[in-house]
Order: sequence, then C-alpha cells, then structure tokens
Amino acid sequence: MSRQKAKKETHSLPLEKSGTNTLSDFKMQALILVFIGFVFYANSFWNEYALDDGIVIQKNDHVQDGFRGIPKILSTDAYESFYRQMGAKQQLSGGRYRPLSVVTFAVEQQIFGSNAEVKPLDDVAFVRHFMNVIYYLLSIVFLFYLLRNYIFKENHLVAFVACLIFLIHPMHTEVVANVKSRDEILSFLFIVLTFISVFKYRESKSVSKLLLGLLFYFLALLSKEYAITLIVLIPMLLFIVLKESFLKSILVALPFLAVAGIYLLIRFNIVGAGAKFENPDVLNNPYLYATKPEKLATKIEVLLRYIKLLFYPTPLSSDYSYNTIPFANFGSSAVWASIAIHVSLFVAAVILFFKRNILSFAITFYLLHLFLISNLIFNVGATMGERMVYHSSFGFAIAIAVFIGWILQKISSEQTKKIVAVSLGCIVVIWCGAKTINRNAEWKNDQTLFIADAQVVPNSALVNGNAGKAYIDLSEKPENKAQEKELINKGIYHLKRSVSIHDKYVNGYLNIGVAYFKLKDYDKAKENWDKAKKNYPNNPFIKRNMDLLGATFFNEGMTVGSKNIPEAIVWLEKAVSIDSTNVEYWYNLGGACFTNKDFGKARIAWTTTLSLKPDHAQAQQGISALPPQ
Repeated sequence: MSRQKAKKETHSLPLEKSGTNTLSDFKMQALILVFIGFVFYANSFWNEYALDDGIVIQKNDHVQDGFRGIPKILSTDAYESFYRQMGAKQQLSGGRYRPLSVVTFAVEQQIFGSNAEVKPLDDVAFVRHFMNVIYYLLSIVFLFYLLRNYIFKENHLVAFVACLIFLIHPMHTEVVANVKSRDEILSFLFIVLTFISVFKYRESKSVSKLLLGLLFYFLALLSKEYAITLIVLIPMLLFIVLKESFLKSILVALPFLAVAGIYLLIRFNIVGAGAKFENPDVLNNPYLYATKPEKLATKIEVLLRYIKLLFYPTPLSSDYSYNTIPFANFGSSAVWASIAIHVSLFVAAVILFFKRNILSFAITFYLLHLFLISNLIFNVGATMGERMVYHSSFGFAIAIAVFIGWILQKISSEQTKKIVAVSLGCIVVIWCGAKTINRNAEWKNDQTLFIADAQVVPNSALVNGNAGKAYIDLSEKPENKAQEKELINKGIYHLKRSVSIHDKYVNGYLNIGVAYFKLKDYDKAKENWDKAKKNYPNNPFIKRNMDLLGATFFNEGMTVGSKNIPEAIVWLEKAVSIDSTNVEYWYNLGGACFTNKDFGKARIAWTTTLSLKPDHAQAQQGISALPPQ
C-alpha cells in the first residue's frame, strides 16, 4: 500500500479527521493510556514479595548491601548469592547475566530500605511494586510515541490500539506484579528507546542520536538478552518504514552489532557458558524425562499454547513446570497445527517483508523473541511462562491493531465506526481490567499466589509444593490458631501430591517433614527429612531441621525422665541417632540407663561421651560408679 493511499484511507477512521479534536492529541491519548494502566495495576502497590523475589531481592546479599553491592551485581551471575548460600553450583544453562534490574533493586534498598535487624526485608516492597508500574507505563508512553510518530504516523488509531492491547493484556500481570520480572520491563523499555533513537538518527544524521541509541541498546542488553534480536529488527524496520535500501539498512545496524559483540564478551567473561552439566532436577530441566521425539514435539506444542493465551488469557498461572504440560508426540494434532501456524507466519513475514508491510515486522518481532524462549536453542529452565512472551506480545498487539483498523475501514458509516470501536474497546478493556486486577491480588504474596495456582495447574509438582508450604505458613499466623491443624493437613495434602508427581522433589520432603513436626509426629518428620537428605545431602536446611529434631527428642526425654525412665531412654536414643556427636545427648542417655540399671548401655553411652570430650567430669564419675564388668 502506498503512503498516499494509506493517508487517504486513514481520513475515514474515527478520531483522525481533525487536529482540533483533543482526543486525537498525543498527550491526551498518552494520558488515557497512563490512566488505564494505573487503574489496572494500582492494587499491586500493596503486594508483598512472591515467587523468585526472595532469591533475587530479599536473600540477595548484594541487593541488601545497597550501593556497596552494585560492583558485585555487575560482575556476577544474577543468582550467585543464592547459589553460594545453598552451597550449589550454577544450575541454569547459559547463566543469568541481567544486572540492570538488580542494580535498581540495590539503589531502592539504599535509598528506601532499612536495617534488616530493625525492619523485615520486605519494607521496600511498596516502592518496588510502585516503580515496576512506573517503568511499565513509561514503556507504554514511549511505545506510543514510537508507533504514532514513526511506524503508524499516518494512522494514529492503529498506534493507540496497539499500545492499548499491549497495556491491558492480562498475561502481563506476572511481569508487572512480580518485582523480579522488572528485567522484562526494562528490556522492552530500552528496546523501544533504541528504536526511537535510530529513527531520530536517520532523520537528523546526528551522531549524538546514534550514540544515544547505542547506549539505550547496551542498557537493553544489560536488562535481558532479548535485545540481541535488534540486530535483525533495526534494519528490518528501516527497510519497511523509511523505505531505505536493504544495504543501507544493514549498514546502520553495524554499530549495534558491535555493541552486541561487546556485551556478549562481557557476559561470557562473567557467567561463561552457564551450567556445564545436564541439570538432574526436572524442575530446572523440564524435558529430563522425555524422549528426543517427545522433547521436540512438546516444545512445538507449547508454542501453540502461547498463541491460545495471547488470544484468550485464562486461566493464568505462575508456573508451567513438570508435570503441568504432558509430553506430546508427533501423533498429536496440536503439534501439527502449531507447525502449520508457525511455518505460515514465517512465510508470511518473508513475503510481506519484500512488500515493505509493517505486519512483516510484527510477525518477525513475535517469532524472534518466541524462538529465544522456545527451548529450541537452549534450555531456558522452564517449559513455558507468561513472562516469557512479554516481548512477543508486542508483535501480537501490532497485528491485532492492524486487523482492527482494517475492519473499521470496511465500515462506511462514521457513526457506526465509532459505536463499534467504542463498544468493542469498552468490553475488552473492562474484561481485561477485571482479569488483571484479580490476578494482581493473587500475586499478593506466596500464600495467595500458590494456593490460587494449585487450582489452575493441579499437576504441577512445584505449585503443589509451594501451596503446601503456603498452608503451613498460614498455620503459623496467630489469627489462624483455631484452624492450625486443618491448615497443616491441607499443606500435607499438597506436599504429598507434589512428591507423588516428582519423587526427587527435595523441598517437598523438607516441608512434609516440617508439617509433621508441627503435628508432633516426629517419626514421619524424620522419615521425610531422610528422603530429602538422600536426594540433596548438602542442603543446609536438612542439617538445621535435623538439629532441631535432635534437640526436640532430647527435651522430650529430659521432660519425661523424672516420671518414666524407660520412655526417657527411648527419646534420648532417638536424639543420639539424629546427632551422634552431641556430648550432652550421650551423657544424659548414660544417666538414664544407669538409673534404669541398664549398666551395659550406660557404659557405652558414657564411653562415647568421653571419646567426644575426654575431660567430661560427670561422665568420668559415672564410669567410676558403674559396677565392674
């Protein structure tokens, strides 16, 4: 379509007939977008932390160090602090070098945080959630500027609709309401700013605009690796929108290619190639149990699931890990439908590219970012995730906006156009608003999120495990004292379900043990902690829990000792079975056996005491008081 023809057609669209109409003004439309965004996400301001926020923010030593932690954030893997605390090696393929968002967390901690000894570590949660919404809305405003002034400069309605669709899409709740996902928001924001700078550079030929674009591009890469796609998307956009020659478009992208190369060198120097072994945990290696054909078929089928959620975003879940999505095979119609759709999209993108049609850019933007998270290149550590198609959804939003604009052009009556546009817009905005606001509330904290998601993805080992832990946490709240046992039993139900799905799920066994410990069923607590230890011997929580169990057995033995010596001996024997190096456990076991006239056991207990602490005076006295052998 020629520019002249496009201009002639856009005069028939609503809100485009006169510059005097304030509703068609950039500032007014931008304010409308910002207002809708605040309405959609205002209830997330009071949320706490959820999902991975703990390991990225609360338990991240470098974030908690504020400004002092920034050099370490810039020079280590995003999960370095967590791995170190867990005594683990890097677990994820490719590593995670996304320092920019983590730097913003450290800055917020420095400015708004307090000493963890004075206030809990979530005292900055409000600020972080507020800033996530601010960054999100900034990206929308700049996106609207880009679309209105450059890509759809002769069709402002399509620019507005594309931004509106992107803004209100319920799949974005995970990105906005989950603080950790700020890396997605900042990545997209700086990608948009890079595009704007490139257009300004081509307009003015100003080197400063080019340098600014290169800076924004580097910041986009520091936010998340997705910006690597701009090496393709920048020349493509110039070729389609500015009608520049193919060669000139590629030449403009060369400085950005150089920046990408510098970033990759920095990244590789800091995190290397990531984990050098296949992760043995199916929760981080989702296709571990699948055959090669099943792996490929399932990865292809998942792409179709993304399309379904983009068109109809319900139900939503924070997790799609094992065993939420059954392994597929090439006998599945869904797999072949996915192949047909995505091959068709690729072919359409190529054909439309040579026609300089903006839909080619939209499709390519969608497919390139989808390809990065598809598991077809490398294992991203998850089967799928709503946050993962955040970038791709921009391509989807453009395509839908163009389609809506095309439909409205087919309506000859101006009045009918306005009625259809306003009615459809109100219905979609209200539905998406209700969905988003409700989902924000579910992201309140781990308890609300996981309990809600356990109803949506009942076959997820991780969600059931987290829901079980959530119920246990709820049982500890003073206001839930009357329902304490009921909540613990609900927790046990979900935790048992989690380990039945994934029999090597360490956290599942750990928390089942905690639940039984609270119910004072200590034998079952030990049984489950032993299972956890078998799968992860060096887990720091196992030693802590076992030490607590040993102390509990000891205290029980000492409590009943004055009334029932044989029972006390049983408890004390359990204590030394938990911690065979504890001097006091052995000494008091010897005393109980001596009182019970079991001198053989008393001798063994006190001899062990002295082997651990040769100068233990009471044990020496006890040995001397024993009758000769």
